[in-house]
Amino acid sequence: MNPGNVMVRLGILLALIVGSIIYLLPVVWPEDSKPSFLGENPIHLGLDLRGGTHLLFTVDVDKGVEANLARTGEELAREARAESIPVTVTHEGMTLTAKLEAADKREAFDAMISSRFPTLEMMPGDASLDQVRLTFTKRDVEQIKRWAVEQSLETIRNRIDQFGVAEPTIQRQGTNDIVVQLPGVQDPQRAKQLIGKTAVLEFRLVSDGGKEPTDKLTAAQPTAGAPTEYMLEKRVLMSGTAVADARMRPATQLEGPYVELILSDSGARDFEALTGENVGRNLAIVLDGKVFSAPVIRERIGGGRASITGSFDIKEARDLAIVLRAGALPAPIRIIEERTVGPSLGRDSIRQGILSLALGGLLVVVFMVWYYRGAGVLADVALALNVLFLMALLAAFGATLTLPGIAGIVLTMGMAVDANVLINERMREELRLGKTPRAALEAGYERAWAAIRDSNITTFVSGLILFQFGSGPVKGFAVTLCIGIITTVFTAVFATRVYYDLRLSQRRLARLSV
Repeated sequence: MNPGNVMVRLGILLALIVGSIIYLLPVVWPEDSKPSFLGENPIHLGLDLRGGTHLLFTVDVDKGVEANLARTGEELAREARAESIPVTVTHEGMTLTAKLEAADKREAFDAMISSRFPTLEMMPGDASLDQVRLTFTKRDVEQIKRWAVEQSLETIRNRIDQFGVAEPTIQRQGTNDIVVQLPGVQDPQRAKQLIGKTAVLEFRLVSDGGKEPTDKLTAAQPTAGAPTEYMLEKRVLMSGTAVADARMRPATQLEGPYVELILSDSGARDFEALTGENVGRNLAIVLDGKVFSAPVIRERIGGGRASITGSFDIKEARDLAIVLRAGALPAPIRIIEERTVGPSLGRDSIRQGILSLALGGLLVVVFMVWYYRGAGVLADVALALNVLFLMALLAAFGATLTLPGIAGIVLTMGMAVDANVLINERMREELRLGKTPRAALEAGYERAWAAIRDSNITTFVSGLILFQFGSGPVKGFAVTLCIGIITTVFTAVFATRVYYDLRLSQRRLARLSV
């Protein structure tokens, strides 16, 4: 045995031990006396341990497709007018109906659709020259549905990040569902309002009695002297995509808190142009189908800023700014499951989880010492190192500890000593055959390795499958299991072998206590 090689491996092991202890110091150090240089606790508790709010949303992807089709219809009408093709486009469900005022424009209209709107296809049975029914292709419908769920997931994540929840869990479940877990949040109503607000922002002109098609919309907060309903032109002059930022502004002497909109460069140019073209008219600011304000445009407005005023309190204005800043949801979402876990239940879960971990560990330690004597003590030391490395890796990966995660740690402890059991039994067999301690040691590790390797690989693959297709608690269990397998193989094979090789290099291994 090369002494230099043994010392290198011993140095690696000691460095990992010291590094793990330093990394986990913030976990065990009392908060009231913890030095600032230690940083925050890297182990975060899940909803079942800390308490909080669990919400399961489903995305109405069909409504998302319909909204996308409606926007495409508006764009189609604008393009047709630009090409001097008089047409009226109406939308209903999954169908656009385009009525041409001049039948001789049908060929030009069809050519425009083919070249500029490849996502649209004509519905069968349209033989009329002055009317066309259009819908999205099947491929584009499926793509829009996938995008609606993915974009909803990202929008919800942005809103919650700005809401200030520490360590939230936001992930897709199934095809159209999204799981949201908010540890520490005991006000689910506000969370639901913040997450579920569609936040579709539109700038539309109040009708002046012209030929433009109109909509009747209700005021969000009707006040004395102001109408409760507005007749607005259907045409949307600008949407929320033009908003680069939104901020809550405090109350002034004339009005309460309001939301200031900061427009993007292109949005600022469009806003300046539309206000310049419509001086003297009322411009309505519409959010989720409600008119928040409809001020008169006195002059061309530059600078890329607008505001939403209303009877807000500070919390309402702040939440509105958050949803506008994070962007609109591409499709409506609704809650299909809601749970609130109290902090007292979380504390009970922590106590029970720690008790199960301590009891399971104690039973394993006592059995190994009783049955394998000195080799059992070494296996217990390797087990302690295994738990140390496991917790350090969980903290490094930013994993959230849950009750299933604790169950995974207990399972890992059992699997960790299983590898040492295989090695110890092999060494016993070799000693019974009359081999020397050194030969028995070599044969024990060599012949047990194949079984240790195969069993841990299959379990690791099972953990990967659970992580890939599971959700919530199942993922937490799978993460702990997979990381635990890595640390198990390292401590059971590498760490214990370093000890034996060190004893051999010093010629102090006269017998094996196994």
